[in-house]
Amino acid sequence: MIFNHDPPKCVGCSDCGGPSRCGMYCNALMENNIGGYHVCTTIGQASGIDIKIIDKKNPHTGVIVKMSNTGPKVNCSLSVSVFCDSNNVQGPHSLENSGTCDYATVMRHPSGCAKIAHYHGKGWGWFGPFIIIVFFLFGAYLLAGTVYRYFILGIRGIDIFPNLDFWSSLPQRTQSLLASLVQKFRGPSQGHRSSYSPVNF
Repeated sequence: MIFNHDPPKCVGCSDCGGPSRCGMYCNALMENNIGGYHVCTTIGQASGIDIKIIDKKNPHTGVIVKMSNTGPKVNCSLSVSVFCDSNNVQGPHSLENSGTCDYATVMRHPSGCAKIAHYHGKGWGWFGPFIIIVFFLFGAYLLAGTVYRYFILGIRGIDIFPNLDFWSSLPQRTQSLLASLVQKFRGPSQGHRSSYSPVNF
């Protein structure tokens, strides 16, 4: 594309909004001032953008942004390696042609610095949602049973909770179960040996 102050304002901008749009609908790759004219190299209106991490082991290195355009005659793409630099903005200063219409360039920009929003490496995994579902079902059961006993059966007071006897005895049952399991795995202790002496007939 060649930009001019006099009409037509943009030459070669048919795919970028027409001569009066100055290429506003295009992804310009590089701009040079040649003979007083601003000449831009472009891939046209990008139909797809793909972002990848440069180094997966070190995400703070930067990202690669690949823009591609599928045209009727030629397919063009641009890969911009954006290296992390939180203090400065540099480039791009050069454009490499790696194919018929495939370009690559490098720049340094704060946008290339990784920002970790959520980390999946640690956590409860499937156990967390399972616990949430269990608590939700228990709450729904408790609410439905309480409403039924209050409005249908006319029960008042603390007995309004469903299966109150079971829930009140649950701690004691749990304690007894744990004690029996511990005794089973540890075997009979010294304090529980029989005090009877053998009898010879």
